[in-house]
Amino acid sequence: MPKTHSPTKRLLIKGIIATCLLSVTRVGFAAALAKVVAVRVWPSSTYTRITIETNTHLKYKCSLLNNPKRLAIDINDINLDATLKKISSKVLSRDPYIKSINVVQLNSKTVRVMVDLKQDIKPNTFTLPPIEKYKNRLVIDLYPSIVASTEDDDPLLTLLEEYKNGEIINKQPEIKVDKDKDKDKGKDTPGQKKNTPNKNSPIVVVLDPGHGGEDPGAIGLKNTREKDIVLQIARRTYDLLKKEPNIKVYMTRNEDVFIPLNVRVQKARTLQADLFISIHADAFIDRTVKGSTVFALSTKGASSSAASYLAQTQNEADQIGGVSRSGDKYLDNTILDLVQKTTLTNGVILGSSILNRMKGVNKLHKPSIEKAGFAVLKAPDIPSVLVETGFISNADEEKKLNTAAFQIQISTAIVNGIKDYLKKRKK
Repeated sequence: MPKTHSPTKRLLIKGIIATCLLSVTRVGFAAALAKVVAVRVWPSSTYTRITIETNTHLKYKCSLLNNPKRLAIDINDINLDATLKKISSKVLSRDPYIKSINVVQLNSKTVRVMVDLKQDIKPNTFTLPPIEKYKNRLVIDLYPSIVASTEDDDPLLTLLEEYKNGEIINKQPEIKVDKDKDKDKGKDTPGQKKNTPNKNSPIVVVLDPGHGGEDPGAIGLKNTREKDIVLQIARRTYDLLKKEPNIKVYMTRNEDVFIPLNVRVQKARTLQADLFISIHADAFIDRTVKGSTVFALSTKGASSSAASYLAQTQNEADQIGGVSRSGDKYLDNTILDLVQKTTLTNGVILGSSILNRMKGVNKLHKPSIEKAGFAVLKAPDIPSVLVETGFISNADEEKKLNTAAFQIQISTAIVNGIKDYLKKRKK
């Protein structure tokens, strides 16, 4: 006998199916909305960065508004949750660019982030894919509309503007070299600086505190951030070098701001630096590893597996700190052999001189200078070294790195190493 279905039962089944489909649709819709993981605002005199970190890639649109000056960022497929609301409290009164930030839900799927501005700005907005501890990030960099000159002729703002516009690679200074010393003694090509400076010219030293801003560098067991420690050491070194006759000193950064690696190198070259010293306090997977190390550039691979590991982690700084553009003129081009040979040789002499002074301050991780392909050391005409002051991943060295006494000892060793180098360098 054939089965029969009553109309009432059919309606009940249809209702159950419809309810299930509606529930699935709602779940799918909810899953499509981005979840905000964190919000951050990094103010500095150079530029201010706003970061919105989410579990998925964000789609957005930015608009500059006048009367009053504002920047509107409309973000799609997102809800105004408690985490995103916290962005208003992240603004500091000392921020030179942001007056306040407000967020509103425009419609069911769009949030507007309204940035009230203190001055005219040029925004640079971009997204970053996940890397290390960070998930997807929407980055809004606020640069001043007009780059003002500074008292110490610091070219950083101009370099960041060129970097933002993708022009920095095309505006590299000429490589410092006397093309024909025998034929043209005493003559310089316009725009160049002699590889052998005048005896009366000051020695220009550029100190480079690693990391900064969005990129904290290594973090110790007690939450010590590398970017803070190396800035303190660099400032102490700067103060000591300022007292030295015939030495002029600059820093790639003197506040908690992120600077891309090749902008650091370009700043040193724009300042016609004679020496470049990058200061770090890194970490290693083995927490028993300790000791100070000094690295010079290698164009033929790393001198050890540890050197290779550290170079790889340091070279990831741009991805961690967040850049919208990249490029290194010297990665794919052959550098003038004469200049590179002299630069690399002097880099080893400089590194060995500093390392020799460091051994009186801290245990050395290796008794001689190490070599690796650190991107920040790749200026073709500036002897450059990277000083690992200690390992934050080691509990004992993290504790020492936080003391003023140890920081002063490290700074003094770097300064004395520079002075030793100036007596030994090849000209």
